[in-house]
Amino acid sequence: MGSPFIAAWVAHAAFWILLLYGSVTGELTGGRIVLFVLLWIAGLIALPHAPYTPARAMFSSYVAILDIGLVFVIFKGDVRIA
Repeated sequence: MGSPFIAAWVAHAAFWILLLYGSVTGELTGGRIVLFVLLWIAGLIALPHAPYTPARAMFSSYVAILDIGLVFVIFKGDVRIA
């Protein structure tokens, strides 16, 4: 188990946690939740069939991009760390 595995696990966990958080707080409507889940499914299905061979290993990066989109939608911008 290396750092790419851990990063992929964190990206996937963050995706589902952000969906749940956005749903509970009311920041994500049902339509937006469905949209993000459909985008997740589309990446899961489409990336293994991409003609660019390394694209098959990019699903976790794709999920991380979806995480960024969720953060912008839920928090209405970037999250301030300090």
